[in-house]
Amino acid sequence: MNTIINTAKFTADEKLEQFINEKVSKLDRMIDRAVKCEVFLKIDKPESENNKIAEMRLYVPGNDLFVTKQADSFEQAVTECIDAMKVQIEKYKGK
Repeated sequence: MNTIINTAKFTADEKLEQFINEKVSKLDRMIDRAVKCEVFLKIDKPESENNKIAEMRLYVPGNDLFVTKQADSFEQAVTECIDAMKVQIEKYKGK
């Protein structure tokens, strides 16, 4: 599965990109029909807490699965997205 990482108004460092790729690879094992996963990272209000937003779209035939989470760090937001995406994948596979 192809993973695309997009950022708004900043550049993600290599460590963060590697973390995201590792997490997304776990989703690839759950659903073999996924074409690609697009992750979009942005900062809501730089001066406030809980301001990191991660959005994840998983492209599968017929439907796209989408999740968005907000947390104190991008790692935490991505981890929460992965957990929510796993639930959506289970529902998708049950159809």
